[in-house]
Amino acid sequence: MMDVMDETEGTPSSYRVTADELRQFIERFERLEMEKKDIADQQKEVMAEAKARGYDTKVMRKVIALRKREPDDIAEEEAVLDMYKQALGMS
Repeated sequence: MMDVMDETEGTPSSYRVTADELRQFIERFERLEMEKKDIADQQKEVMAEAKARGYDTKVMRKVIALRKREPDDIAEEEAVLDMYKQALGMS
């Protein structure tokens, strides 16, 4: 199947780019990037506040990561970790 050629520009019509549409995609992406940065800044503020109140933010981050995982995956990893520790005489 051949693409219909744009007679004015010599490019297939399916590949024509309109400046407005392209600009809209780029601006939407840029807005999302800004929102992502704002959220990251807010997360840093939360951790700074928690640290100021005496919480261990390194442990908090581990807890947050664990909450994202499936309980079965966590249990399996902990079982393997215990087995390795026993093999090395660490438990």
